[in-house]
Amino acid sequence: MVRVWLVHLYTASGALCAFLALNRIFYDRYRDAFFWLACALVVDATDGFLARRADVATRAPRFDGGKLDDIVDYLTYVFVPAFFVWHALLVPDRWSTVVVAAILFSSAYGFCQDAAKTLDHFFTGFPSYWNIVVFYLYVVRWTPATNVMILLFLALMVFVPIRYVYPSRTPTWRSLTMALGAVWAVLMFALLWQTPEVSRFLLWASLVFPVYYVLLSLRLDFVRRTVRRA
Repeated sequence: MVRVWLVHLYTASGALCAFLALNRIFYDRYRDAFFWLACALVVDATDGFLARRADVATRAPRFDGGKLDDIVDYLTYVFVPAFFVWHALLVPDRWSTVVVAAILFSSAYGFCQDAAKTLDHFFTGFPSYWNIVVFYLYVVRWTPATNVMILLFLALMVFVPIRYVYPSRTPTWRSLTMALGAVWAVLMFALLWQTPEVSRFLLWASLVFPVYYVLLSLRLDFVRRTVRRA
């Protein structure tokens, strides 16, 4: 039983990472903030495996680990990145409230859908990877106007019922996805170490996995829709 609560505590540690990231943003320590968001991402990528190994649903049936995970994810994937958009002036001041509201409200809708995570292990709608999007916008240094268009477009995509790959659980091409994801994680930590002045080669190399992820998701969604119509 101790192991079960240690797993839940591990999941909850993501909330502490969110707090520490928010604290660093206040002091303009943006690289440190992204480090804590990266730590939260590692927790989120591994706590599900640990929960299944510990059989937490059976051993502690009155405690909803999935709900805890959603609360922590909203903090680390949505709320802290939205605050970063405002604090780091990634968008023009007159657009900041609109963009932050779009991120917060669209993701609140996305998290609360019945089909937010499907039984066959897909996400429905853009899966609120705002922490990753915001990191790229910060290091690429596009114009604030461009950032507005990108962020509002992705907020809109939360409502479009395209199914996106759940990297650690979607069975199709899972081994390749995990391998590319591991390489991407190494590249991201290298970019984080270099932030704010990053290697352009590493930056563009790191985009291979996100492009693969989107294309695979679109392909699998198209195949599913084609089969359903047949």
